[in-house]
Parts: sequence; structure tokens; C-alpha cells
Amino acid sequence: MRAPDVHLNLNVRGMGASATVAINERCDALRAAGRRVFKLGLGQSPFPVPPRVVQALRDHAHQKDYLPVRGLPALRQAVAAYHERRDGVARGAEDVLVGPGSKELMFLLQLVYYGDLVIPTPAWVSYAPQARVIGRQVRLIDTQPEQAWRLTAGRLEQLCQEDPARPRIVILNTPDNPTGGSYSRHELRALAEVSQRYRVVLLSDEIYGELHHGGDHFSIASLYPEGTIISSGLSKWCGAGGWRLGTFLFPPGMRWLLDAMAAIASETFTSTCAPVQYAAVAAFQEDPETESYLRSSRRILGALGGWVHGRLVAAGLECARPQGGFYLFPDFSPAIGNLGAVGIADSLSLCERLLEDTGVAILPGAVFGRPPTELTARLAYVDFDGEAALEAAAGQDGALDEAFLRRHCGAVVEATERVVGWLEGLRRAA
Repeated sequence: MRAPDVHLNLNVRGMGASATVAINERCDALRAAGRRVFKLGLGQSPFPVPPRVVQALRDHAHQKDYLPVRGLPALRQAVAAYHERRDGVARGAEDVLVGPGSKELMFLLQLVYYGDLVIPTPAWVSYAPQARVIGRQVRLIDTQPEQAWRLTAGRLEQLCQEDPARPRIVILNTPDNPTGGSYSRHELRALAEVSQRYRVVLLSDEIYGELHHGGDHFSIASLYPEGTIISSGLSKWCGAGGWRLGTFLFPPGMRWLLDAMAAIASETFTSTCAPVQYAAVAAFQEDPETESYLRSSRRILGALGGWVHGRLVAAGLECARPQGGFYLFPDFSPAIGNLGAVGIADSLSLCERLLEDTGVAILPGAVFGRPPTELTARLAYVDFDGEAALEAAAGQDGALDEAFLRRHCGAVVEATERVVGWLEGLRRAA
């Protein structure tokens, strides 16, 4: 019997699964086969959902009705109050849109807004594929390690000058995935001035904002309030990736854009999971227990990220020190001679060989928009028991030392040492 013809949209033909999803599934398969694997590929928070938020989910498990497309009114009000408290941006519940993850909201934004998507690279793996699925033009702006992989105002202005009136969405991710970097107030002020001059729409992806290691996250929305959409959610700072709840906070002048996205949402996902929305109200409210949870999370991530960074740099790699989130973006090019001797010529073969030889899973820089032959990679230092680490950190004053990291973040420590040992072995063999 003749197989039926398969007709795929040209925009999705040849696309595979998201690289972060694929590496997680591959690691699970290797572990199921009995292999020792260190999961430093998927950027999933190691910490549990705060107990108060979990209890709120239990209390509202009976909620079964469809909620408003834009989101539960009490949640939208809580989100607006959260951003006013944290970011100094005064908004109301009518300026908030809730969705099943910020990823879905980003997709809807590009679907309804006609314009180019401007992405500084390296960048999160799904920004560009979403635009290509929809058929939007993607403009990738290469950033440089000398600027800690951050977009400069001069480079943005250069792009905007090519066609000053062209509609654009510019994505800023701070703290950043995949580099762990965070824009300074000075850098954001300069970017805000250029964005305002050319009337670009800024999508400020601040999903890691609460995980700034110094607790000093700053939003560009306070500098360019009329043109900035803040993207947030529960997945990273609240440890609830699988709950799938994201939020967008719009400027009042962009109500038309919010309304258009809500109209599409009504025809697609209808509304976000009801019990999760009720529980999320507790997550966004000011609460001493949540603040304590966040302080401990930052202490652990700051100490661990700093330790891993120090070991990689001591091994000869180039790498910016992380300032937030749980990522590092090392450049293996200083070892290019030793890597080339064993047939490693690009970031994909680098990560494949590293996984094969050491069991350490990281992601190639190529999937984050970098040139394939650039020997960069993203390492997510998340493979540890976050709940046990939080309990231990609560009982220890001062900085968390190496002994703490070895005891409570042992898999990440061992994985780092395997990478360092692997590089040393290549050097000796050369």
C-alpha cells in the first residue's frame, strides 16, 4: 500500500526537537541504560517549589473551571504588584497576560506583531526557531566575549540605522541564558535610549531575575517603560518549570498588543491550568519565607557558579564569571590544538566527544546561535539535590565553601573535575 503524501509547512520542515529538551531526553535514556551521566544540559532549577506555594496548589486542586483567557484576576493583580515592588514599574492587572509558560507567550507575541525579531547571540535556543516557524525575519547580532557576550547600544543603533522605521522586537535576556551574564544599569540605560529613539519593542526576558547572585536585578522597563514588555514566570526562580506558567507585563500603550495575543490564546490554549494559577498568586505575593528561599538559592548558585568558573579558567578555558541564573558559557578554543588532534573541530563534536568520554552532558554553542566552528558550549550547573542544599545552607552562616559544595553539589563538582581531567589528558597525549 502506498504511503500517504506528507505535506509539511516549509517553515517547520527539517526542524528537530528543542536542543535543551533533546539533551534531557538523551541523558535520561543513557541513565536508563546504566550509564553514569551528569546532566548539565537542560537548564532546570534544582530547587523545590517553595512549600507555601505547594500548599496553595493543594488547597486549590479542586478548581476545575475555565479561567479568563488573560488569567485569573487575582493573579494578574499579584503579578502587577510584584513588578511594581521589584522593578519600580507601576502597572495594573489589566496590563498582565498569563499563559502556559513564557515560551508560549513569546510565540504568540511574534505571531501577532509584524516585525523583525532581533536576537543577540549567544541566545536561548527557542527564540529564533519560534520566529522561523511563524515566518518572521530573524536578525542575529553576534556579541563578543570582550563585552561579556552582551549587546551594546552602538551595535543596536547600527542595526536600526539600516532601516530606521522598520518594526522590530529586540530580545534582552538578563540574567542571561546561556552566559550567566547580567546587564549593568549603565548598559541598560544606553540600550533604552537607542530603543526609544527607533521605537523598537523590547522584550525583556527576566525569567532569571530573582536568581541574580547578588540580588541586584534591574529591569530596563524602568528606563523605557513605554516600549518594554517584561517576561517572567515560575519556571526558574520558583523551581516550577513543569507547572507551565508564564507572565507578560505590558506598557499601557500596548494594550492593543495584549488584546491581540489574548484573542489568539482564546482560539488555542483557552486558559492556563486553573489550580496552578491560584497557587501562583502565593508565589508572586511578598512573603518572608519566599525571600529566605531566594536568598539561600542565590547563595548556593553564586558559590557553585564561582567555583566551577574558577576551575575552568584555571584549566585554560576562557569564560565569563556568572552573575545570575545557573549557566556558564566556556570557550574551549585555547585547547584547539589538542582538540583538533582527536578530530574535534566544532562545538557539536566537542560536546559529543565530551559526553562519550566523561559522561558530562553540555550543549554546543552552535545551538545558541554561535558559528559551528566556534568551540563554545553552555554548562548548566544544576545537577544536585536543591532541597538538601537549601536545608544545609540555612544552617551555615557566611560564604559557602568548597567543602559545602562537595558535600551538597557533588555531581556538579565531579562533572567539572571530569571536564578538567579530560582536557589535561588531551594535553598530555598531544
